Amino acid sequence: MDGGRMQEEMAQQLKRTIKEKRRGERAGSQDPTGGQLPTPLLSLMPASPSSRDNETSESTPVGSEQTVQTLSTTSGRPCGTGDTLGGGETLPWEVTEVSGWPDALLFTFYLEHVLPFLFPFYRPPAHEGGRSWILDMMMSSPVVRQTALCQSTYFFSRALGTADCDVAWERVLVQTKEAFALLRESLQAVHERGIAGNLREAVRALASVMQVQRFDIAVSNFENSHAHLNAAIALTQQILQSPGDEVDGPKHRYEAVISRLGPSSWTLPSQCIQVPSAEQADFRFSLSLNILHDIIASAVLQRKPQLQEYYMFLLQGTGDVKPPINLEDIVGCQNWALIQIAEISTLDIWKRQCKATGALDVMELVRRATPIKDTLVMQLARLESNSGEAGIVGDLLPGYYNQQSGNNIGQSSVTTTRIWAHAALLYLIVVVSGWQPANADTRYHVARVIELLSSELSPPALLRVVVFPFFIACSLAEPEQQTLLQGLVESLKPPSIFGTLYKVLDIMGNVWDSRNRSSSTERELFACLRSQGHLVLLV
Repeated sequence: MDGGRMQEEMAQQLKRTIKEKRRGERAGSQDPTGGQLPTPLLSLMPASPSSRDNETSESTPVGSEQTVQTLSTTSGRPCGTGDTLGGGETLPWEVTEVSGWPDALLFTFYLEHVLPFLFPFYRPPAHEGGRSWILDMMMSSPVVRQTALCQSTYFFSRALGTADCDVAWERVLVQTKEAFALLRESLQAVHERGIAGNLREAVRALASVMQVQRFDIAVSNFENSHAHLNAAIALTQQILQSPGDEVDGPKHRYEAVISRLGPSSWTLPSQCIQVPSAEQADFRFSLSLNILHDIIASAVLQRKPQLQEYYMFLLQGTGDVKPPINLEDIVGCQNWALIQIAEISTLDIWKRQCKATGALDVMELVRRATPIKDTLVMQLARLESNSGEAGIVGDLLPGYYNQQSGNNIGQSSVTTTRIWAHAALLYLIVVVSGWQPANADTRYHVARVIELLSSELSPPALLRVVVFPFFIACSLAEPEQQTLLQGLVESLKPPSIFGTLYKVLDIMGNVWDSRNRSSSTERELFACLRSQGHLVLLV
């Protein structure tokens, strides 16, 4: 990336390759409205450093050269060249002039369609400002605005059936390039000025990183998942540590950050409820997603959750005080189920370390696993005994939402939590007892996950929010169950917006075939995901 002739030649070569690939896909497609996955947007960009998979979030400071390159080499230029957007800038790709859709249209489409699709459970109550913080951020933050625009442009082209149109695709490329250029500049600014003195900009950059990560996953691009995950967690850690050494403990650090991000842009008398500022709502939202990603990645990568020191306060609360983070409101799964998955992941790491040194005590393993199992069984029994009761939607018109088909979000979150809990018990069984697909408990929980997925999860598109449980059920399913699970995914169209599910199905197809040819019972639950050469984040 020399910023000159060689860079331009390489850009042209890659562009021609992509066009030829897309033409080939269209020629072989039997479903021109969406049967083929589009070219993943980030695969157009230079790969991040090859060493990224060996890095952890703890060793990758945000704004460092590696982190900035990881998230922003997609601009096609090295950092620090002084390039800025606007004012007649020429993007590295030689893109033909296209007339884009109005920003107002794309913003509205994002708020009304893209966001509800990506986060169907996210309906913050009106007294907390609803989703107004997202509009506020898009209006006030160029980096957030541009990452939202690139997502909206892509999904809008899918909705219109024009995603295979060269002109529409060129527009998607332009929006994506601009988003990454701005994100690069934002991260560089945070690094140069420091997070403590630039907290709001750091939070906006984090929001954009999370959007890019989720967008990658939605369009089935996993090339940079590990790098994006590490960078997002590193930035989150540095934001939480920004209050300095004088603020001790996860609880006080979190509260100090929230305090410094407030108050809201408009205030009420002290006796009234205060609406959170856009940055406060933004940080809670991004932090929630980061915690979910961290928990799932810890299981897949067999590493300690990087944000675990914050879980006790953020997800469990203290005393009678509710926890600051409620994952059910954002991803549809109650906190306790995901906390136990993190505990199982930690138990798995302890077991492997003991085995490596020849010091595994099976009785101690069972002793550590018992409270995890007891919590899951107790909470699951509570949910299943009240499975007919809908949760509170938490808006001005809860009665309206409860009466509308497809809007019963409270009941859907109960169903998804039950799915997660059964999957967690399967995960625990594998960690404690090894690969035992014929075990009676294993068969029971696999059957319950499949029953909930096929009969109670509504609408079926919500399958995309339970990818982790879906993968575990697939891994332990009998042949006749495998066919049913395959059918659940293949009914979701177009594949291009259910990327993770189709990726899992592709991986499991190979795994199922190999099992039919082998009688080996020594297997690892997540080994097939790690063999892909990149992180398949199951969200």
